Amino acid sequence: MKILLTNDDGIHASGLWAAARSLSAVGEVAVVSPDREQSGVGASMTLHAPVFAHQVPAEQYLLQYAPGDDTPPRSADAVPEPSGDAGLDLPNPIQAWAVQGTPADSCILALEQLVNPKPDLVVSGINRGSNMGWDVIVSGTVGAAIQGFVRGYPTIAISVGSVQAPRYGLAARVVAALAGRLGAAPQVSPPYFLNVNVPNEPADKIAGVKITRLGGRAYGESVRTEDSFGHRRYWISRNRAILSGGDGTDITAHKDNHITITPMGLAFSTTDERIALVQGLVDQAELLASPAPAASAAPI
Repeated sequence: MKILLTNDDGIHASGLWAAARSLSAVGEVAVVSPDREQSGVGASMTLHAPVFAHQVPAEQYLLQYAPGDDTPPRSADAVPEPSGDAGLDLPNPIQAWAVQGTPADSCILALEQLVNPKPDLVVSGINRGSNMGWDVIVSGTVGAAIQGFVRGYPTIAISVGSVQAPRYGLAARVVAALAGRLGAAPQVSPPYFLNVNVPNEPADKIAGVKITRLGGRAYGESVRTEDSFGHRRYWISRNRAILSGGDGTDITAHKDNHITITPMGLAFSTTDERIALVQGLVDQAELLASPAPAASAAPI
């Protein structure tokens, strides 16, 4: 089995390398990731400039950012969790590329050019911070995963529910278990697209696993202004918790300390009822009606 692994936190993110280490037990791993932090860019692509990519030393990055024992990763963004394997005696090889572009760029380059033979599965993550509800629209983690899904690959996007001191150990085990199962499962059309969120807790604090649907808004934006040399600048942050959940949603289940698995698709369509409502608006608007004749100018 061959797995493409990408993310939006960048090639130096501990979550990426925790996933790479764990997934190597399932199959050969190709890591193709942005060369820097790209959170919040959604599924944006670079269309009007060249995109550069270069190979990076996977073993060096693995030791530096996901040591695999109780040694703290040098990036200092994660709570270390023992794995019992501090060395690089990996079951399957890992190769890695850094891309000067977005998460979607990384996935596209990987699937169209860099990774041959083609992978059997696409994984995006492990993201630092949850991706739930409508927030998936702006998520670079989900944005990268979409590129695999629309090309017919079974896909997993996985996140941990904290930006501060995230715990990646459990999420790494979860994504490896799901990857192994998807690799053995019969193909379906459209392919599986799973959005997974793991609470930032040790395994013994997890209430269980729930299959969910997307909630509403998880976070809202706030805007801070700053005056500098006669110019006003605006800083947009997504730091206002809304957490609009409900029964059966990822937001509510995650708050109750469940691992949530949300089957995803690209159904940006609508219901027959909403189509009928809009049809009524359009009929009343008379969009193709002839324009009223212009008023004649008064004689001078």
